[in-house]
Amino acid sequence: MSRLLRTMVPLVLLVAVLMPAAAQNTIKIGMLVPLTGSAAADGTSALNSVKIALEQVNAAGGVLGKKVELVYYDDQADAKQAVALAQKLIDQDKVTAFVAGSYSLPSRAVAPLFQEAEIPLIAAYAIHPDVTKAGDFCFRNGFLGFVEGRAAAYTAHKLLGAKTVALLTSDNDFGRTLVTGFKEYVTKYGSGLRIVAELTYPMSETDYKAYLTKIKEANPDVIFASGYYFQTGPMLRQARELGIKAKILGEEGADSPKLVEIAGEAAEGFYIVTNFDRDDPRPIVQDFLKEYRSRYKIEPDMVGASAYDAFMILIDAIKQAGSTNTKRIRDNIARLKNFNGLTGIITGFNEIGEVVKPVQVQVVKNGLFRHFGVVNDPALIQP
Repeated sequence: MSRLLRTMVPLVLLVAVLMPAAAQNTIKIGMLVPLTGSAAADGTSALNSVKIALEQVNAAGGVLGKKVELVYYDDQADAKQAVALAQKLIDQDKVTAFVAGSYSLPSRAVAPLFQEAEIPLIAAYAIHPDVTKAGDFCFRNGFLGFVEGRAAAYTAHKLLGAKTVALLTSDNDFGRTLVTGFKEYVTKYGSGLRIVAELTYPMSETDYKAYLTKIKEANPDVIFASGYYFQTGPMLRQARELGIKAKILGEEGADSPKLVEIAGEAAEGFYIVTNFDRDDPRPIVQDFLKEYRSRYKIEPDMVGASAYDAFMILIDAIKQAGSTNTKRIRDNIARLKNFNGLTGIITGFNEIGEVVKPVQVQVVKNGLFRHFGVVNDPALIQP
């Protein structure tokens, strides 16, 4: 061997040793959120909440003796954008785990990529079943759409005392899965509850008066009006302008302070089934509420709380694994029991990665979402 080669070999070995060490100074967790476009309020809430969680973790010493780094991108709630960004998180950023902080369409699109890469994914609030169907590395901390739909029907039937109900839902993955769950409850458990009108609207809709006029003619006791806050807000206002007196029930898509801002006084008395109880007395909840309000000068919401929990579940699983081995992390998520989360005591995940926990019912009082009830019947909340 020449003198030059004898000199180069130790240098090559030294670089090989130092490069992985440098790359592992932090533990990277990836996240996609919609920070621009119509869903920006939800994405901003999810990111802000995870930033609080990140600071808490790092202030306590990080994980496995290392700081945690959050690598996030704006997917604009668009599946095509999300796929490209997910590939970047996997191939370039080399994330250890991933928080899906976006809607169902982009979350469905990226789940198979993280499954193939064997990187644990937790969907914070996307409700479509395809997210966890991607494989055993994919979990959901929020509710499956069918579960939330059943809980909405139970709320209308048992908590609001309805005998007749009208369905007004968005014509997308979100709306369709909710309606399926709602109808399932009516068929199995809804003795005395009758659907008197069923209408769908396109995602691009902004004027709901034609739909609401038809519903007014049906004169239901309760209207199940599903949609995102930027849809349900105008819907509530237009319903009251038409003189509709029925109780109106929504779901987690409307769980945003922006809903109250858009609907104004028409938001009063609006009910939702959701993933977060602001009146939960546990310190973890009340401390988060205080911190979020102080820091961001706005009310926190379900989206943020769900993303916070998804991040903290990943942190807990990494600690339990004792390493960044993604298979061990995945196994510890699957074994989770009675996790003390913002969105409740999380019993755990079932065999297909779906969360098991009660569904919260909130009502708008004096411009704020407050506790109204809870749905905890195992037959309804089991995925």
